[in-house]
Amino acid sequence: MLKVGLTGGIGAGKSEVSRLLVACGAVLIDADRIAREVVAPGTPGLASVVEAFGEEILAADGSLDRPRLGAIVFSDAEKLSTLNSIVHPLVGTRSRELEEAAAKDAVVLHDVPLLTENGLAPLYDLVIVVDAAPETQLDRLVRLRGMTEEDARARMAAQATREQRREIADIVIDNDVPLEELERRVKDVWAELVRRSQASRPSPAE
Repeated sequence: MLKVGLTGGIGAGKSEVSRLLVACGAVLIDADRIAREVVAPGTPGLASVVEAFGEEILAADGSLDRPRLGAIVFSDAEKLSTLNSIVHPLVGTRSRELEEAAAKDAVVLHDVPLLTENGLAPLYDLVIVVDAAPETQLDRLVRLRGMTEEDARARMAAQATREQRREIADIVIDNDVPLEELERRVKDVWAELVRRSQASRPSPAE
């Protein structure tokens, strides 16, 4: 099994790279998706978040109002740290369960937005960083996700810097390019992942 960490700043295009790698054959463990699952209605995770932030972060149906919570934590480092201390251990436990269920020869792709911030690089055999210029990130967040420029900048500022992410990268995928070029680059990366995976397998005689 080859364990790969995938990360990138918000708006860099990490989700698209993840989708393309899965199409190539990677087994995806999506930390964002798991983070939603562990705070679903009725979970201990949601109860802990409500205890920390109050019932005003709940929607009318009892689910987590993510935009409201995001507006609270992404402008306050201490509150963001509190939220992370609740959610991250739950995500880590579930991620390990999914990894253990994957085939022994799989390329397991851990899509982790805060990999850099939480010092998680040593958990993986290699780390891929999806990189884009800050102005590209800002444009995508405002134009494609409908964020205000102020909200987009606050979320970008709450993450690691571009330089910090690149420092921990074994492979950098530049995503300041059209989709067709990104697809070509991801296929090249997949070929490298397969090569490394095969090289790490023990020989039949071992």
